[in-house]
Amino acid sequence: MDRFSLVGNHEIGAIEDLYKSYRQNPQEIDESWRNFFEGFELARKSYDAKSMELVDKSHLQKEFNILNLINGYRQRGHLFTRTNPVRRRRQYSPTLEYRNFGLEESDLNIVFEAGKEIGIGPATLSTIISHLEQTYCESIGIEYLYMRNPELIDWLKVRMERSQNTEELPHEYQKEIFSHLKEAAGFESFIHKKFVGAKRFSLEGTEGLIPALNAIIEHGVELGIEEYVIGISHRGRLNVLANILKKPYENIFKEFYATEYEEGIVLGDVKYHLGFDQEIIAKNGAKIKLSLLPNPSHLETVAPLVEGMVRAKIDYSHNGDFNKIAPIVIHGDAAIAGQGVVYEVVQMSQLPGYKTGGTIHIVVNNQIGFTTDYLDARSSTYCTDVAKITRSPVFHVNGDDAEAIIFTVKLALEFRQYFHADIFIDILSYRKYGHNEGDEPRFTQPILYKAIAQHPNPRDIYAAKLIEAGVMTTEEVQFEIAAFDQHLEEKFEISKSIQKVKIKSFLVDEYKPYRFPEPTEVNTTPTAVSETKLKKLAEKINTLPNDKKFFGKIVKVLDDRRQLIADNKVDWALAEQLAFGTLLSEGIPVRLSGQDSQRGTFSHRHAAIITEEGDEKYFPLKNVAEDQATFTVLNSPLNEYGVMGFEYGYSLSYPKGLTIWEAQFGDFSNVAQVIIDQYISSAGEKWGLMNGLVLFLPHGYEGQGPEHSSGRVERMLSLCANYNMQVMMPTTPANLFHLLRRQVLWDIRIPTVVFTPKSLLRHPLVISPIKHLTSHRFMEVIGDDKVSTGKAEVLIFTSGKIYYELFERREKLGRSNFAIIRIEQLFPFPSEEVRRIKYENPHAKRILWVQDEPSNMGAWPYISRKYPELQLELISRAESASPATGLLERHKKSLERILNAVFN
Repeated sequence: MDRFSLVGNHEIGAIEDLYKSYRQNPQEIDESWRNFFEGFELARKSYDAKSMELVDKSHLQKEFNILNLINGYRQRGHLFTRTNPVRRRRQYSPTLEYRNFGLEESDLNIVFEAGKEIGIGPATLSTIISHLEQTYCESIGIEYLYMRNPELIDWLKVRMERSQNTEELPHEYQKEIFSHLKEAAGFESFIHKKFVGAKRFSLEGTEGLIPALNAIIEHGVELGIEEYVIGISHRGRLNVLANILKKPYENIFKEFYATEYEEGIVLGDVKYHLGFDQEIIAKNGAKIKLSLLPNPSHLETVAPLVEGMVRAKIDYSHNGDFNKIAPIVIHGDAAIAGQGVVYEVVQMSQLPGYKTGGTIHIVVNNQIGFTTDYLDARSSTYCTDVAKITRSPVFHVNGDDAEAIIFTVKLALEFRQYFHADIFIDILSYRKYGHNEGDEPRFTQPILYKAIAQHPNPRDIYAAKLIEAGVMTTEEVQFEIAAFDQHLEEKFEISKSIQKVKIKSFLVDEYKPYRFPEPTEVNTTPTAVSETKLKKLAEKINTLPNDKKFFGKIVKVLDDRRQLIADNKVDWALAEQLAFGTLLSEGIPVRLSGQDSQRGTFSHRHAAIITEEGDEKYFPLKNVAEDQATFTVLNSPLNEYGVMGFEYGYSLSYPKGLTIWEAQFGDFSNVAQVIIDQYISSAGEKWGLMNGLVLFLPHGYEGQGPEHSSGRVERMLSLCANYNMQVMMPTTPANLFHLLRRQVLWDIRIPTVVFTPKSLLRHPLVISPIKHLTSHRFMEVIGDDKVSTGKAEVLIFTSGKIYYELFERREKLGRSNFAIIRIEQLFPFPSEEVRRIKYENPHAKRILWVQDEPSNMGAWPYISRKYPELQLELISRAESASPATGLLERHKKSLERILNAVFN
């Protein structure tokens, strides 16, 4: 038990009883209390016996009052720090003034045993207070007592109180800190004078971030870290790129005035969104890999990508060792408090399938959003209060105190390495200009910006400190600043000789085997697998271990699958399992992540089978072969944005594997629309990123209402251009099998959106003969083998579930001259194949596009816009704002109208 829970005045009797127990038998009480009472006994010896009783009572009370005071500093000291460089702190009460703890001025010079509690031994009250003030109320504040693990609390407490949250630095290291501040401040001021008014989202006011990141990197080497993945929004991004990742200054300068990109970049992006990776050499000669992910203006979007990228590297580059790589996410104060994806990422941080060994969260706290004051931006006391979800410690640090920042980040990194938990560092600072350099902040914050205009920057503050301490002279400081400015002038001149802007390829080594597709490329990757291999695999993954007892219904499911393969057939679930299993046996890892992915939303997959007692899970696909690749299937948290972003980062980091994010229903994918818009669809054109992530979006109009019908085909197709991704709607198990295999077997990495079925998972017609897995490949178009070529009088082009309703109606009516052709790949749209089918059927009187979705949704808006020359006649549900009706009977009537329009 933490003994501070006993120290209230109303509980002094309980402590007296504890003291009596100590007097009777010291070994019966907790060691920490025993040590305390031993010190108290020594103090008693200075008093005569006559006054002993009075001393016992009053002095013991004071001792515990001081313990309460110490606990007060630990718990609330962060509210009374000197951490704000440009504003007065809000006032909180009661304060930590000693009189509020039952102590008096006459106690200040009395020696108390309570000093032992903070590691300084018996000490006067004034000494104890001074120690606590320095530790908890100067440039560093700390929130940590809400953590539930006493080991974590004690670990931080001991290190902070013994050091008083300060470190005596060698003069050479102080000069190194100044050098980093010089580069950070000098870089910003140089750009400001060379490119007046240009947007750069400067770091001015928080230049301490640069020596802080350098300290993390160098200290990390000592702790065994070999690699960092960094996420940062636009504030300070150019400075980090230049001074931490060592992106050449001349390349950055060129991006301010260039007119063209090098070939291969279609549109590019603004300079403060670009990513970069680099191998740098630490001071001890060790190589450190740094990756800074590209990030859009959606400020916190990069956070889940960082985590996913790090997890993939932990899994495949660092043999599961969390200590070899660390994620760093750099937030803005308004964004970390306001963006929901931060909550999602923090909630994922300790989950087995998503944990990364702890993230270093750094907040560049400008105390303002675009124009919104922090008091209008959040209800919480601190912007970092999201950390309390996982009871992660939070440091609040004065951005003007470079040495305090460095002490904090080093301590934070040690905490991360030791406990593999998140930690937050809130750098209280300011923003010298408006949201961007062309914005006028005094329209909305005149008082704040009057203070900022008169405030020296962190470089000059630290220089003054070093000059006063005799570490540097004024002349040395001025010389270094001028020399660096001259260095930048030389780099600016070099930039003039650069003809075009080059966006450095990201993760070059990982993507050497891969390429972007050619504009008219047709994927003919062979994906067939021998019948012998498929049947052997099917037997393995549908046989349960004999030494475990399983639920009777699941045993029947697997028995049915074995019978199906014995009959040379596969259904949807079995085709998917066989695709995964064959890839695993070929050394290709498979990762599937979604809200119900282990069982499957529609109870079709059963990739994790729970024993009847419910205490163990068996994964058939983890038992394919002794030397198989890793299979991971995860039930994710109930979010889309964070998990899809995580899986995008995972897939980006490890292109050799098949990575799939699955929606519970396709309708819910729009919660992650930012990832779809900013990364999946556009990262290739903006940043030259390749990524092979697959999205499974269950889609189909089955009368389940407007939120359980549509994965928004139209929205995905509206984002398609220049072969940026693939959009599929397979209708056969065989096509799914080939689709999944070709995604990783070809030498191209682009995202693929797969609209997966719901009712078709158990439809009696949705069965493929095994020969379609052993001899075919993915078919972009599936023709109609029931209608002879040239005999069709009506050509029906369609996609998805409605094919089977059209097929059944045709068979019922006996319309043998109605050919139904399935478009399985909606993008790139197989227009040449459609033209060929039209050409081969010159007698067709009607050429239709039939879809289940309303006319303003589904594939039709894309097809009609891009291929008007195909002259297709649309038959669909009526245009509507909502995707589907909420009434099953109305749904059925609408479907009947579609079928009647086709066949009547």
